[in-house]
Amino acid sequence: MKINIITVGKIKEKYLKEAIDEYKKRLSKFCNLNIIEISESVAKVENGSNIKKSLEDEAHSIFSKIKGEYVIALDIDGKGCSTIELSEMIKKVTLKGISELSFIIGGSYGLDNSIKKRADFRLSFSKLTFPHQLFRVILLEQIYRVFKIINNEPYHK
Repeated sequence: MKINIITVGKIKEKYLKEAIDEYKKRLSKFCNLNIIEISESVAKVENGSNIKKSLEDEAHSIFSKIKGEYVIALDIDGKGCSTIELSEMIKKVTLKGISELSFIIGGSYGLDNSIKKRADFRLSFSKLTFPHQLFRVILLEQIYRVFKIINNEPYHK
């Protein structure tokens, strides 16, 4: 299976890069992982103006990376689920013959509605707001757990 992480912004902190590299290494046993970084929009945001323009610019870049794969948008207003429920959903997707999955992480202002509408599933990890750089590590850890569950390997709750 091919897993894409399409994310707005770049990782700057060394400790986050190291954590991401560790999960990339662990996941290589289960899937072909591809992390695609989209630049944050440079639209000047003042007092809430131009946020829509920034989201539209980022959406355009994200759409250029999406093909026909199953798309999961990370969205605070999406559906929450447990790791086991997420593993069951991904297993069902693969049983339908879908071999490529893309997770989309928005930038500072989230995701444009056009991305949310295109998504096959909108997933919420929490009602809390996470820094998108840290969230990349959290997502990779959960994907790793999902593959451990799917492959009937030990999984620690």
